Amino acid sequence: MIDARAARNAPDEFRRRLARKGAADAFDAWLAADERWREVVPRVDDLRSRTKLKGKPTPEQLEGLKGVKEQLQAAEQELVAAEAERDALLMQLPNPPADDTPDGDRDEDADEVRRWGEPPQLDDPKEHTEIGRFEMERAARLSGSRFGYFVGDTALLALAVHRYALDTVVREGFTPVLTPVLVREEAMYGTGFFPTDRTNIYALPEDELYLTGTSEVALAGMHMGEILDELPLRYAGYSVNFRREAGAAGKDTRGMFRVHQFAKVEMFVFCAPDDSAAEHERLLAVEEQILQGLEIPYRVVNVAAGDLGAPAVKKYDCEGWFAHQQRYRELTSTSNTTDFQARRLGIRARVDGKNLGPVHTLNGTAVTDRATLAILENLQGGVPDVLRQYGAPEHVSR
Repeated sequence: MIDARAARNAPDEFRRRLARKGAADAFDAWLAADERWREVVPRVDDLRSRTKLKGKPTPEQLEGLKGVKEQLQAAEQELVAAEAERDALLMQLPNPPADDTPDGDRDEDADEVRRWGEPPQLDDPKEHTEIGRFEMERAARLSGSRFGYFVGDTALLALAVHRYALDTVVREGFTPVLTPVLVREEAMYGTGFFPTDRTNIYALPEDELYLTGTSEVALAGMHMGEILDELPLRYAGYSVNFRREAGAAGKDTRGMFRVHQFAKVEMFVFCAPDDSAAEHERLLAVEEQILQGLEIPYRVVNVAAGDLGAPAVKKYDCEGWFAHQQRYRELTSTSNTTDFQARRLGIRARVDGKNLGPVHTLNGTAVTDRATLAILENLQGGVPDVLRQYGAPEHVSR
């Protein structure tokens, strides 16, 4: 969540920045609720002080005390309601975007930062489903639409891609983690996926658990409620992830590009506030290193403010080239969420005796199954050399 004290002290600045995410009205609603709460607090404090009498009270004082207690009970109920409204509105506010994010709320509004590699010139590029073996129809009978099997050489290629990414991030100082994929509601709220992205999350209501769409949730929640004595902490989580893809009807209906279940290696960092900007660039550099090793042409974009999502102040996407689609599509992203998640999860730091307050958190995709699809389409069955040591076939066949 945002820093309430800082927002009170500089409301115009927060409103300006939040307007870029379309949240100016929500901010004003919170400010009004916060003001109502602050108006009730001194009244409750005054009434509480008046209930404390010194010495033996007289009959007149006892009668007056009865009236004060009735007023206090009503005021305390008003305070509880005001606090609940204030807190609920605060939880709905997104993290204000950084000033160096572009304006807008569409993919087209992102700023291109750079490109790497040349898209292959192919006479008749085949789609990934025509090259690798993906059992889409059988998966549909089993699980419904937007599911698929990776089979044979295709499965070996996908596993090699994930293992290559894991080895790369471990060399870069990240600790590997196999994370839970079922979490409680507090973890979804803490990371900022609730309430805004709730429609995309699968729920198990009988168990009060939720299937995560990224291991970011589990990695962030790993230290919830803790005071860290060492920074930075860098983790790399491997997990299978689940997304309902609500609102994606009609989008990417062919193939395995947009599915409900996929595997991913996710990087996550806890760091000191002064270091988060540099850590963000570091995460981006690791993502680019992996894509270059996989021989996937890509471009880096600085995502527009209105397309960031609630937790992030700044996000880079790496969009890989897909030869059959003849365009760049998102493969990885990395976000700086500053202290937004740490405040909601109660994660602070005290390093070398110095209280740093809420830590900053960042996340970055090392690789997903989409990288396998891009390899198939760009190399048309060929396999990058870096994957041979991980059991990938020399050439993918169906």
